[in-house]
Amino acid sequence: MLLAIDVGNTNIMLGVYQEEKLVTYWRVSTNRQGTEDEYGILIKNLFHQRGIRDQNIKEMIIATVMPPLRFPLEEMGKKYFKVNPLVVGPGIKTGLNILMDNPKEVGADRIVNAVAGYELYGGPLIIVDFGTATTFCVISEDGSYLGGSIAPGIEIATEALFKKAAKLPRVELVKPSRVLGKDTISSMQSGIFYGFVGQVDGVVRRLCREIGIKPKVIATGGLANLIAKESETIEEVNQFLTLEGLRIINARNRGYK
Repeated sequence: MLLAIDVGNTNIMLGVYQEEKLVTYWRVSTNRQGTEDEYGILIKNLFHQRGIRDQNIKEMIIATVMPPLRFPLEEMGKKYFKVNPLVVGPGIKTGLNILMDNPKEVGADRIVNAVAGYELYGGPLIIVDFGTATTFCVISEDGSYLGGSIAPGIEIATEALFKKAAKLPRVELVKPSRVLGKDTISSMQSGIFYGFVGQVDGVVRRLCREIGIKPKVIATGGLANLIAKESETIEEVNQFLTLEGLRIINARNRGYK
């Protein structure tokens, strides 16, 4: 079995694979000060709840946008599961041609998403990832990573509105019944929700014009389903895209494919 770990700024996504099948998964909060023991005990408890035996984990792969967590998670793999984890970063085999001015600057999550997206859907492709930041990644027809855009994530923007505007409350992120708000809460929900829908469609359309071809547009991340239902450009949502990318990269680096 393979344990795939995707570490984001806000959440960590964990998935257990039996060959190419995702057996189970979890989403937990990112603890930036977490030690190898804290993460090891957490994951062992999650395994226990789903009936997964620790000794069945033979491989582990990690992608993290939190550099301080790389070492404790690597040590956790060695100490608690007796495996030497692969870590997505420079030198690892991805199969992507990264056409950026500085390829090392591209976040591990964006690389992993691009690998999975091209493997599953082909190219050209735009991937919209609704995480702590909202990222847009463009992959060409031949599988080259062309670049993209990064915008503040929905939750960051919503929290900033609450903290910086004295009279505005913290609101639940939901799709409002109408755009025209009749009170403060519904007005905020309308502006946040339809504002981000418009942002996504606007950025995607401009990217399409720049690359001069109509790509397939897929979305992933915690809020993908909410926004995709109203978006005019998102064609499909894949909540497990990053985990699939980790599985594919693991297989490539261990000589399975």
